[in-house]
Amino acid sequence: MAEQAQQKKAVVLLSGGLDSMVCAALAKEQGFEVLALTIDYNQRHRVELEAARRIAERMGIRHIVLPLDLRAFGGSALTSAAAVPKDGVQPGIPITYVPARNLVFLSLALAWAEAEGSSDLFIGVNALDYSGYPDCRPEFVSGFEKLARLATKAGSEGGEITIHAPLQHMTKADIAREAQRLGLDAGQSHSCYDPDPQGRACGECDACRLRAKGFADAGIKDPTVYA
Repeated sequence: MAEQAQQKKAVVLLSGGLDSMVCAALAKEQGFEVLALTIDYNQRHRVELEAARRIAERMGIRHIVLPLDLRAFGGSALTSAAAVPKDGVQPGIPITYVPARNLVFLSLALAWAEAEGSSDLFIGVNALDYSGYPDCRPEFVSGFEKLARLATKAGSEGGEITIHAPLQHMTKADIAREAQRLGLDAGQSHSCYDPDPQGRACGECDACRLRAKGFADAGIKDPTVYA
């Protein structure tokens, strides 16, 4: 009897938010063995780390939480004492942007993928309903894919490295509907930039506003617990 083909592995960046939760579920649906990577960058909204652990446990996937203290650099309301804006989504790049975050995170995911013999990475970036972050654009994703092929042993030996961004052209409403289709408990995810001490969402930051609008536009009850 022919030996059964080994299941392909994919490293998925799992922040604990709704987008990354859906992204991990889509990778599983596509038949990948999911390796979930969460970066503990000493962010102020650390409740998302617990959300990532819950999601990984619920999905039954291997999960690494990697410490990387970006507060040493600062430069963002998420890695400093600067106030998180609460006056609505504004044009331009907001102070909640963490310098080069997705570039750094994808580089770490790439390193784990290569160590595991994987050529597939998943990231839940979204270019439609987002807060103006430059590292969520399609140009960034395609650019990193080219860089990954140049920067790795696997790529230099002719291997293909693919960056999957399945939510790239979805609205937040589309993502909420996809979570429902996949049978996910969206209430396990966490999106708020400035939760209260009990971990409840503020309801006023950009992330909360975009999330709430997504559920409303999709006609799905918002499972988020607000302060």
